[in-house]
Amino acid sequence: MTVGVVGLGLIGGSIAKAIKYNTDNKVIGFDIDENVVLKARLLGAIDEEMTEQKISECDIIITGLYPEATKKYITDNAQKFKKGAIVLDTCGVKEYVCEDMYRVARENGFTFIGTHPMAGLHLSGFEHSKVTMFSNASMLLVPSADTGINELEIVRKLFSAIGFTNIQNTTPEEHDRIIAFTSQLAHVVSNAYVKSPSAKLHKGFSAGSYKDLTRVAKLNEVMWTELFLENRENLISEIDTIIENLTEYSKALKEDNADELEKLLRDGRICKEQIDG
Repeated sequence: MTVGVVGLGLIGGSIAKAIKYNTDNKVIGFDIDENVVLKARLLGAIDEEMTEQKISECDIIITGLYPEATKKYITDNAQKFKKGAIVLDTCGVKEYVCEDMYRVARENGFTFIGTHPMAGLHLSGFEHSKVTMFSNASMLLVPSADTGINELEIVRKLFSAIGFTNIQNTTPEEHDRIIAFTSQLAHVVSNAYVKSPSAKLHKGFSAGSYKDLTRVAKLNEVMWTELFLENRENLISEIDTIIENLTEYSKALKEDNADELEKLLRDGRICKEQIDG
C-alpha cells in the first residue's frame, strides 16, 4: 500500500517512521515546513514528498494536524482522494471532527475513521518523533456506523504492525467524555499546579511525585487551547468535579478535622485500588 502522512510533527512523524521501519508500505509525507519534509526524507521516515498530484495514489492517508486544520485539509482534498481510500485523523477530540468528516467521506467515496493514538510526549515537532513511540500503546478507533469490516481490519493490522497492542473501538461522544478526564484534565491540573509561588523553590525538595505531576505542564498552548475549547462542556464538568473534591480536603484541614481528612484520603486510596483492578 501507499500511505500518505500529512503533518510530520511529533505524531505524524512517529507514524511515518514506524510504518517505514515495521512494514513494506510506501510512505509519502507532507508538511507545510519544507525543511521538515527534507529532513524526513534524509532520515528515511518517508520515501518521497506527498505532492498534490500524489494524493490520489494513497490507499491510506493519515493526518497529524490540529482539528480545524484536519477538517479543512480533508474537505479541501476530498475529491482528490482515491475512491475507496481510507482517511484517518489523529486528533485529541472526536465529536468536533468526526461527524462532519463522516459526511464528507460518504459524499466523496472514501472511508473516514477517527483515530487517537494514546501515546506522545510533552514535546512537539518532527525532531522529537520516534519509531518506537507506539510500542505497547493503546489506539482508539472511532468509525462511523457504516464503516466496513474490511476497512477496519486493514487499519487494525497497520496499527498492530507499528506497535499498538490495545486497539479498541469507541464513539465520538464516549471518546470526548472520557478523554476530558484521562488527558485534558491532567494537563489543566499540571499547568495550574506549577503556577504556585512555591514551584520556584522546588529544587532539592522535589522527587518523583513532583516530576510526575508537572510533566505535562510544559505543553503546546496553541494546540491545547483548541482541544479544550472543542471539548469544553466535558472538560468544564471534570474541572468542576476536581474543584469540589479539593474543597473537601481544604475544609477538613481548615476545621482541623483529622477523622474527615483520613476518610477522604482513604476514599481516594480505595478508588485508585478499584480502578487499577
